[in-house]
Amino acid sequence: MIDISPSVMQFLLAFIVAAPLLGAAAALLPAPPGLKGRSPEQAVLRHGVTVTGVILAAAIALALGFDHDAPARFQATTDISWIQALNVRIHLGVDGISLPLLLMTALLFFLCALYSYFKLPEGPSPKAFIALLLVLESGTLATFAVLDLLLFFLAFEMVLIPMYFLIARWGRSEGVAGSASARGGGRETGGRKAAAWKFILYTLLGSVVMLLGLLLIGLNSGTFDMVALASDNGRELSRTTQLLAVLAIGTGLAVKTPMWPLHSWLPDAHTAAPTVGSVLLAGVLLKMGTYGFVRILIPVTPDGMAAFAPYLGAFAAVGIVYGSLACLALARKGGKGDLKRLIAYSSVGHMGFVLLGIASMTPTGVNGALFANIAHGLITGLLFFLVGALKDRYGTADLDTLAGATGAALYGRAPRLGALLAFAAVASLGLPGLAGFWGEMLALFGAFDPAGGLPRPAFLTYTAVGAFGTLLTAAYLLIVVRRVCMGDPKAGPELAVADVQRYEFAAWTPLAALTVLAGLWPAVLLGLTDPAVQKLLAGGTS
Repeated sequence: MIDISPSVMQFLLAFIVAAPLLGAAAALLPAPPGLKGRSPEQAVLRHGVTVTGVILAAAIALALGFDHDAPARFQATTDISWIQALNVRIHLGVDGISLPLLLMTALLFFLCALYSYFKLPEGPSPKAFIALLLVLESGTLATFAVLDLLLFFLAFEMVLIPMYFLIARWGRSEGVAGSASARGGGRETGGRKAAAWKFILYTLLGSVVMLLGLLLIGLNSGTFDMVALASDNGRELSRTTQLLAVLAIGTGLAVKTPMWPLHSWLPDAHTAAPTVGSVLLAGVLLKMGTYGFVRILIPVTPDGMAAFAPYLGAFAAVGIVYGSLACLALARKGGKGDLKRLIAYSSVGHMGFVLLGIASMTPTGVNGALFANIAHGLITGLLFFLVGALKDRYGTADLDTLAGATGAALYGRAPRLGALLAFAAVASLGLPGLAGFWGEMLALFGAFDPAGGLPRPAFLTYTAVGAFGTLLTAAYLLIVVRRVCMGDPKAGPELAVADVQRYEFAAWTPLAALTVLAGLWPAVLLGLTDPAVQKLLAGGTS
């Protein structure tokens, strides 16, 4: 910890939330003559790297100034009145639960901006692309920093329009189910626009229901302040109000997570999105849903959450197995599985472990859920980067095409790329010593011994189903590694495949390094989250 004054900490958090919006507005302005470089396009891409880099530096400074001896206390807080008639306040703050998510978000956006500087997806305008990227960053960072229910909703919704346009205008429709190109004709944009519409309609409908639940809590308790509501621990809310609130808010959060069976927008969105869009969708946007369960529902509506926890655990367990079986079907020979689609379905399974840990309502399970959130963001973000690189090199992400007669043979054609893909795959399957292991293990431990009042036989069943899901996960990921990485490159026609480029190395190395660090030293993350989780489950705040 570095001694930074409270006013500077307060400024840093406000800057992290607001700076992307200012950067987005600046991106749309003409570049000053001295900063254009070789072209205006290069200037705006450099602007995106600079802004996201400054935000990452501010997030690191915030983490260094964070009092690690009191991670359960909200720090760097700002609390000023905004809409007096509704008692809505601009209330910002971070604790041990939100700080890791804030850091990971800032890191992923910087890496995506850096990657886009060298590999900009095809689309209408670099200016619009960078502006949308920065608006998206502001919405996601604000989601993890605000402490007012209505501000949370506004930040939660702020990400929808930028992601819609990133998919619809900069995405690629190859492999999207139901796309025009997949049906053998029509415009290429049909699939990606359909995927973008599916994404926004699902999430908007879920958000409308969620807003009703948030209003129900705020109007019945007399405040929208999340700190005050968590401190009250639902004492001002009747059981019926809590049940209705959990049903409404939980539905909206479950769509964004995504929880089976509300997941069907995800595979198409990932398949159609550009590489950086998929990285951010998996690495950041999915975390907003599970964060809402932990930050809002568990402390504010504990009785309602306890009533629905067995059903949440059941949906989570089904999602774990369903996602793995879908991936096995896509990975098998002749399955015509798109790798981006396969990883999207794998996210349904991985987020099932997160939901299972939350459903246990125990410190072990919730800590596991938060750890799995971070691990999934790092590992799946890396996987989508790697699959995007494969698609750029081979012209397709179709697994049968990549395997072909001899296999893509990455170990022989591009050994560093093949090694990275194998590393990300074994990290995703939960190999001990890497980040993916701890979150899923702790979530299963939490489900094995759930909170008092929850039906233990049901949760023991969910634990067994989840453990079986880990075996299925290992099966499909090892099949992918065998089909894509192995094979004799000399057995087929010669194909020059570029190995990892310098800019790819720069964008991917931090994710790989943090995956190893979190796997070997989980106490770094658990030391932040555990005191905050303990206090949250006890119904107290700081």
